[in-house]
Amino acid sequence: MKEYNGQVKLNLTVNGEVRTVWVSPADTLLSTVRTGLGLTGAKAGCENGDCGACTVHVDGTPVKSCYTLTVDVDGAAITTIEGLQNSPVQAGFRAEYGFQCGFCTSGFIMNGDALLTARPDADPATRIEWLQSNICRCTGYEGIERAMDYAQRAANGTDAGEE
Repeated sequence: MKEYNGQVKLNLTVNGEVRTVWVSPADTLLSTVRTGLGLTGAKAGCENGDCGACTVHVDGTPVKSCYTLTVDVDGAAITTIEGLQNSPVQAGFRAEYGFQCGFCTSGFIMNGDALLTARPDADPATRIEWLQSNICRCTGYEGIERAMDYAQRAANGTDAGEE
């Protein structure tokens, strides 16, 4: 186990770019990406890991950055919503209006993108299981489900416009 005192210098690869940050041992990854790096796509919703609005990828795995310590991801590859490029999930959310206020959207997109990477053939029950770690307080989830249907078809090379 590493011991940290005072400010710690870390090298993080964020959205493909090596970034040097100085953090306190208690700083969360959410505060580091938002305040330290100016990447505000991940949101501070509940700040205890329940809502998923803060979801980012760490080495390709979705994590809730509100309770992940920055010192624990030293040297890891971190992807935020700002670094996600041309994701079928992003296209699905736009095409199917999978958002209302937008506060939770980046977390759903990050989690949905990880799901389609890990399980491109996921059935609806698996998709629901994965996305249960995210909460939307505005919609009835129908738009989010349609967005994920669209994204899965696009990711698998079938016509995303098909019903």
